[in-house]
Order: sequence, then C-alpha cells, then structure tokens
Amino acid sequence: MDGKFLIFWIQFASFYVTGLICAAVAVWAFVDCLIRKGPMFEARMKRTKGFWLGVTGAAAFVTVLGVLLPQGSGFIFGFGGYGLFNIAAVTAAGVYLADVRPAVAHR
Repeated sequence: MDGKFLIFWIQFASFYVTGLICAAVAVWAFVDCLIRKGPMFEARMKRTKGFWLGVTGAAAFVTVLGVLLPQGSGFIFGFGGYGLFNIAAVTAAGVYLADVRPAVAHR
C-alpha cells in the first residue's frame, strides 16, 4: 500500500468523523431548542426562541450538509468537520448548549 494513499484515507476518515460529531452536536442543540418553552427564553433574557431556533437550525443544516457533500466537491460546505462554515456552525450550537440551555432548563 502506498504511503500517500494511506495518509489520504486517514485524513478523509478524520474529517468525516469530525464532521459527524459536529453534526450531532448541532442537531442536538436544534432538537433541544425545539422542546423548550418559548417564554422561558425571554424570562431568562436569552433572546427569543425563534432567534435560537434560527441559529441552531442553520447550524444543523450547515453541518449536516458538510457531512453529506464529499470533500473537495467544489461546493463551499464540502469540507468535512474542518470547514470555516462548519466551525462557525458548531460554535453557535455550542453557545446555545453551554449558555442558553442551562438557563432555560426547568429546575
């Protein structure tokens, strides 16, 4: 087996696994935002539920698209888990999960 071929497959697998993890985090944030009650967002001063649905929905869309499109397809999202848009999307989902979710969770 050629060394370049092996390195290509290791890199491809790491991009794909990272993309799957990013997509799972973004979809989790979107589904969690769907099940929370709208007034809790405004009561805790965390913007509106519609805003966070838009942010987490866009993040889920971008990350899932990054996983579905092959790397090097020429499309702007087809970079696995390391593309600029995927990093921005998973960061937005992470902000929701780390800051907003604990505030609006029922206690």
